[in-house]
Amino acid sequence: MSNELRLAVVSAGTSDPSTTRMLADRLVAATNKFAQTTGVTLRVDVIETRELNSELADAMTSQFFGPKLEHAVEVLREADGLVAVSPVYKAAPSASFTALFQVLDQDLLIGKPVLLAATAGTPRHSLVVDNGMRASFAYLRALITPTGVFATTEDWSSPELADRIERAAYELWLLMRSGFARSVREDTWHSYQHQFGSDGGNEFAVDFESDLMKLATGGTLPPEQPQR
Repeated sequence: MSNELRLAVVSAGTSDPSTTRMLADRLVAATNKFAQTTGVTLRVDVIETRELNSELADAMTSQFFGPKLEHAVEVLREADGLVAVSPVYKAAPSASFTALFQVLDQDLLIGKPVLLAATAGTPRHSLVVDNGMRASFAYLRALITPTGVFATTEDWSSPELADRIERAAYELWLLMRSGFARSVREDTWHSYQHQFGSDGGNEFAVDFESDLMKLATGGTLPPEQPQR
């Protein structure tokens, strides 16, 4: 295991400060505590989706990625684990949170450990983590921790929330230090059915001299030779 692991954090809070970012910070602190016990440095990169709103709108309509969004993609690609936290509105994650993971290439998070969490003003939204967010990340083939974290306003000082944060962070840390995501990328990446461009051009070898690629790039095929 490397002496340094990278943890990406996606926080979809709409204000500064926000309870969403507060929950993300508590999850990061708990994960970092477990990393320190094994002598591993945890490098943390935070993505605030509210800073990406305009570029996400462009990406949704034109597939154009601006510089901030490109940086966010690079952070997610290089991360050994991910903490993803969203506020909940009308029983769903925020629009910016959903948009970010909708515009990502579907291969980007394959095998990557992900801890999912959400904040809301009422316990009525408590199933969003498991019913809404978990399904989306399962589609992206991420490795989701068994424990998700949900917090309402009255939960912040409760020992139950603290215990759940510790448990979820420990699960994330175990998955990160196992090296599962990097092993998948290095050893079995080519066995997945990738989209072209899903790994910066490294997702599979493309034979540009094949008949199919010649046609795709506007070329023509040589005339068939008569059979003898």
